Amino acid sequence: MSSIPICGVDHIGIRVADVAASLAFYSLFGFELIARPAGGEVAIIREPGGVEINFIINAAADAEPHNVLMDAAIKHPGYTHVALGVADIEATVRALGEAGVAISEGPVRLGGGLSLFVRDPDRNVVELRQRTS
Repeated sequence: MSSIPICGVDHIGIRVADVAASLAFYSLFGFELIARPAGGEVAIIREPGGVEINFIINAAADAEPHNVLMDAAIKHPGYTHVALGVADIEATVRALGEAGVAISEGPVRLGGGLSLFVRDPDRNVVELRQRTS
């Protein structure tokens, strides 16, 4: 079987309960709203490097208090996190602190880099990673 050529990641889809809170959170990383079709359940954001996230705007407002993919004893299959590259992990720690965003874990050395983990307003895990090798 021959492989199918991939040109890169097209976008990441994240289901959200509060689009304004999600926009505010992801704007910390340079994302800007680029489209929100009228009557649709999607808002599209992009950062200057081209990473695109589609917010699917139909999540329950009273989501469980934990992320079953990361916190539950049984790890169910499915989305676990999105990882965004950063140039300076220490500057990222400072900026998150100034914005009032709690760091769940890190910075820690993982493979060829330093990573830290935060939660977005819908408790999705976001890894911020500085490659060091």
